[in-house]
Amino acid sequence: MHPIRPPAVAGSFYPGGSQTLSHDVLAMLAAARLGADPASTPTPPPKALIVPHAGYVYSGATAAQAYAQLAGVRQTIRRVVLLGPVHRVPVRGLALPGADYFATPLGQIEVDQDAVAAIRSLPQVVVSPAAHAQEHSLEVQLPFLQLALDHFKLLPLAVGDATPAEVAQVLDALWGGDETLIVISSDLSHFLPYAVARAKDSETVQGILQLQSNLNHQQACGATPVNGMLLAAQRHHLQPQLLGLCNSGDTAGDKGRVVGYAALAFTSGESHAH
Repeated sequence: MHPIRPPAVAGSFYPGGSQTLSHDVLAMLAAARLGADPASTPTPPPKALIVPHAGYVYSGATAAQAYAQLAGVRQTIRRVVLLGPVHRVPVRGLALPGADYFATPLGQIEVDQDAVAAIRSLPQVVVSPAAHAQEHSLEVQLPFLQLALDHFKLLPLAVGDATPAEVAQVLDALWGGDETLIVISSDLSHFLPYAVARAKDSETVQGILQLQSNLNHQQACGATPVNGMLLAAQRHHLQPQLLGLCNSGDTAGDKGRVVGYAALAFTSGESHAH
């Protein structure tokens, strides 16, 4: 057991100093709230979010559009089930970190051991500290969660080779009620020219909005966890909504090779559906 999973990408994907990090994230959340169309704010609050995971200068503002939706439930949410794709260490199934805490420059987040126990016996759930050690797709979400929510525990899963049904089964086991938030970390297309990416990402988002759980990894690097969540969203009658869509050519990169980013919220048809 490794008690603490330390930050791997602080100082590269996001600021390494706690004051700068806190200032930047709070500023992005405030800007997202200011820029949000009140008519398009999901009510009830989201049960699930899809958020990008690039460096904050690239995709932080888009991620903030999703996390800004949590303002009204910052005291309600006690468990965050966070899924992201593995980028460095291949793994079969969904990998738990084998850690008690995840650390960021803003402090430590406790891993929810009750949630771990609830899924440990599923055959597709494995333990791989290596899959988590350098993985940024989960880590970059943590400072946003630390500043958007009050007191929560984390169930982090690094998703490798798995079927949508295997992912959905894990989500079903952890679905809970209003106290549980599901966050899926995924970027969209990678390294296409700007105009091509815009068209492709727009098409991908339309598929997500129709809850079509057949995305491929050219459409979204987190296609596996996204597909599993879309399958679960169908079963639980969630309503998807697009909050923001852009790419690195819009934010901090050149337009020759861009990466796409979307923020989406999924809300329950009934405000107290469990």
